[in-house]
Amino acid sequence: MSFRKDQLLSLRPDTGANLVSGESEETLNDLFKEILQTGVHGFCFSLYEEGQKPGDPVTEEQVRRRMEILLPHTKWIRSFSCTDGNELIPMVAKSLGLKTMVGAWLGRDPEVNEREIQGLIELYNKGLVDIAAVGNEVLYRKDLTEEELIGFIQRVKKEITTIPVGYVDAYYEFSKRPAITEACDVVLCNCYPFWEGCAFENSLEYMKQMYAQAMAAGNGKEVIITETGWPSKGESLQGANPGWAHARDYFINTQLWSANSSIPVFYFSSFDESWKTGAEGVVGAYWGIWDKDEKLKF
Repeated sequence: MSFRKDQLLSLRPDTGANLVSGESEETLNDLFKEILQTGVHGFCFSLYEEGQKPGDPVTEEQVRRRMEILLPHTKWIRSFSCTDGNELIPMVAKSLGLKTMVGAWLGRDPEVNEREIQGLIELYNKGLVDIAAVGNEVLYRKDLTEEELIGFIQRVKKEITTIPVGYVDAYYEFSKRPAITEACDVVLCNCYPFWEGCAFENSLEYMKQMYAQAMAAGNGKEVIITETGWPSKGESLQGANPGWAHARDYFINTQLWSANSSIPVFYFSSFDESWKTGAEGVVGAYWGIWDKDEKLKF
């Protein structure tokens, strides 16, 4: 059996519930394969191999190997940092003909922040950046004040003038902080029903509400979902349960909704990364569509 993404509405009318609810395992497996073959908008790039963590040395070979796995399945790659080997991600992506959303990782260390901002500007000057993301969940983590973040955004916009510049955070931050939204060319929002304890059965409708809130806050600006996903293993969070089938079906729901509604989505994530258990528990290691050994899960 074979489907195109644009055939979804004839497969199951969108009543607000999960679009693939009630489909057979055979149908769901075929849909998953077809979506990957057809291609998705974007993937968040998982840089680190087993045993590595942020700050460890990385090689161009490992970036290229992983990028070539993703190449047949996407048009965009998102990176999170411009230092410590992450600068290789847009370089390799562009060499393979992919578009890039390149992020500067900002935090509490002024020296690191300066390196990240300079790295982002340098990558832009080399023609390696299509969308610039200044910071990722800095306000959520309370690493910078709103005024400090706006200063970084405005500084980058003075140097990066021909592509959109934005800031990545949870969807609701753009409603709470209109000055941040105003400073951005584009609204870059993370939408995670799982992390808000939403049951899988209601997750698609919840993500639509998240997106609608970001759209309202953007007041006409383009809104891109920069992260969403569902873990295949680990601890539950309130009503949100990880699992192989839920992870597969959330990916299907997301991609079909994205295709039918023309909503750009960067899926989190491409590969499992074991280092993430430190901050997020066991569940942190299992967000990839491919496992830690670069094998397709589903």
